[in-house]
Formats: sequence, structure tokens, C-alpha cells
Amino acid sequence: MAGTLCITSTVLTWRRCSREGDYEAPSLFTPQNLLREARRQKGLPEGRVPAICVLDPDGDLVEFLQAAGRTRRHPTWACYHTALETFVQDEIECGIIGRVVGAPFATLVAEELFASGCQLLISITSAGQILPMGQPPYVILIDKALRDEGTSYHYLPPAPYSCLDPALREMVSARWDHGLVPLYVGASWTTDAPFRETEALIAQRRAEGILAVEMEAAALYAASQARQYQIICFAHVTNQMGQTEGDFEKGEASGSETSLPVMS
Repeated sequence: MAGTLCITSTVLTWRRCSREGDYEAPSLFTPQNLLREARRQKGLPEGRVPAICVLDPDGDLVEFLQAAGRTRRHPTWACYHTALETFVQDEIECGIIGRVVGAPFATLVAEELFASGCQLLISITSAGQILPMGQPPYVILIDKALRDEGTSYHYLPPAPYSCLDPALREMVSARWDHGLVPLYVGASWTTDAPFRETEALIAQRRAEGILAVEMEAAALYAASQARQYQIICFAHVTNQMGQTEGDFEKGEASGSETSLPVMS
């Protein structure tokens, strides 16, 4: 069984990595073909999703918008696993998909969105506090994500981090309204195993200067780098991993009053 031992200063993991150069090889299984067959089976016409779409892993923002009567089911979204809602924010139509949790699922849906006309994807995920930047909840723009998951290694060669496009980082940082929502910028730790966040691992991540832990950003940024997608990931730090009573409070309207200004 062939394999590559991928050793970094932060991650030691055994991966079956393709030989060098295979990262450029096209996949025989494409999101376009999957969506074509889904449309055929569901009797859906071809169509395009909004240029700006949002991943809402917790689903709270989707529920908030639905309760307010602000959403409409997208008529041509053919994904087998999700529903795409549309809504208008600041006079711009956006798409949103809830409960897209974890690196593999988030990346699958991201690929389908970009194959369907998305031009900018924003992920706003709940995250656990590693290095305290204040009392949760607060928002971090993830500028790089530690690749402690599997999906990113199918898009990019082994390396400790996958990163936000520097141009997008500069755009967000320069135009952010800190009076509306304070913003921190820094690294996150993307893990596939949230219930294996041990004391020793958390201490190590803290020593590395990592601000938060979440489950999607490393894979989304790897796909972004490999495919030239425009993806921005925010961590909404809402908890201290259940170490105190009353944890996991997201703020007004289960965090929706924060997520909407983040999008703006």
C-alpha cells in the first residue's frame, strides 16, 4: 500500500497522497455532471444561483430569515443533499444553504455552487475559542486554516495551512466597519474530530497562535486555491468548548444579528 508520510511542525498524519503532479489532473467525476443528472431525475430546468452565496453550518441564519419571511426556495438548485434559499440583503440577492457541517460536505456543496454560477462564497461558522480575543461571541476573519482534516489534501500538496486569497484579505480588512461588528484576523484549526480536542492539542494550538477551532475552513481554502474560487471564511467564536455553564450563546437571534452585518 503506497503512501506518503506528511510531517509538518503542527500535523503528523499518514496520508495516501497522489504522486507529485496529480493535483493538476482533472477529476472524472465533476459537479457539473452530478448536477446534470440530478436535474434530469428531478425534472428541473437549468439555471444559475446568485453570484453571492453563504454557507451557514449551524442553520440559525437560515431559520431566522425563513421566520422573517425573507427567503424563497431557489427553483433550479439540483443538489441531492441540500436546499438553497435566496434572500435580499442590502439590495443584493444572495443564496444561503444551512447545516453544511464539516470539511467534506462544505467542499462538495461549494463545488456545486461554483458550478452553478456562484462567484463569491462566504462561510460563517461557529467556532471554539483557542486564544482568547475577548468574551465570546466575536468574529474572526480566518486568514489561514490548519489542515487537520482530510479533504484539503485532495486539492493541495501537504503543507501546514491553506490560506485566504491575500487580495480578499486586504479587501475585507480595509473596508470593514468595526463600529458595526468588531473583527479579529488570524488562524483557525480545522478538525474532523471535534470531540478529540484534547487538553494537550489545545495547548499546542494556542502556542502556535491559533485563535479558534472549526470544521470547514481548511478544505474550503484549499479548494479556493486549487480552483481559483473566491471563498471567505469567518469564525463566529461562540464557545469555550463547553467548559463553562451557559456556553454556546451566539448573541441576538442566535447570532443572526451578527451574521447579517458580517455579510454586508
